[in-house]
Amino acid sequence: MILNRILFQNDACLVVNKLIGEAVEGARNGIISLPDVLSDALNSKPEIMEAVNRLDVPVTGCALFALNKEALIFLNDIFSKENDSVKKRYWAIIEKPSSPPPESGELVHWIKINSNKNKSFAYNTESKGRKKASMRYRITGEGDNYLFMEIELLTGRHHQIRAQLAAVDLHIKGDLKYGAKRGEKEGGIRLHARYLSFPDPLNRNEKIFVTAQVPKTDNLWRAFPVENC
Repeated sequence: MILNRILFQNDACLVVNKLIGEAVEGARNGIISLPDVLSDALNSKPEIMEAVNRLDVPVTGCALFALNKEALIFLNDIFSKENDSVKKRYWAIIEKPSSPPPESGELVHWIKINSNKNKSFAYNTESKGRKKASMRYRITGEGDNYLFMEIELLTGRHHQIRAQLAAVDLHIKGDLKYGAKRGEKEGGIRLHARYLSFPDPLNRNEKIFVTAQVPKTDNLWRAFPVENC
């Protein structure tokens, strides 16, 4: 039931643990519209139900929605800036590359969207039509075939994590669009919005902290070294 997946809710916003195959906005035919499902499930219909952090359809985890126009304006503003008021951390399972990356680091690229392909490309240089994208990462563990990675997203660009990792020859398990070797049986990719913190629109001196459990607890996710995150 969708209400069991709501991780936080007040009169201004809510955070839900999104599943694979749910769209936070602009759902096409055959895709579940998460705003519609949430609106139908809430006894008291909100003024609006609009996504603030726009998770991709194959991604899981913390999805934040504004419930009124004032909250949407406030949250969109703070999420659009690179500052310490918002924290976005992700878990990713990466196909093990032939040449391992440094254990931690910061990636900075300039991203351009190809709308026809619904795909972003990350470049090393600034140019017209490209937007700066930055994220920090650290490898928290590894197995025979995969790396386990925690990512702190510093900006919010279209397909940012997927595009930036692909630009350095790292590929999220299941992400065929960005170079993974094979897809997942149930669809989706191994990228999970694990943690989110942001100022409360109702009391801007207070912060909201939310953690989302991985919705699919199979052997691979169970192998993720949680104690290091």
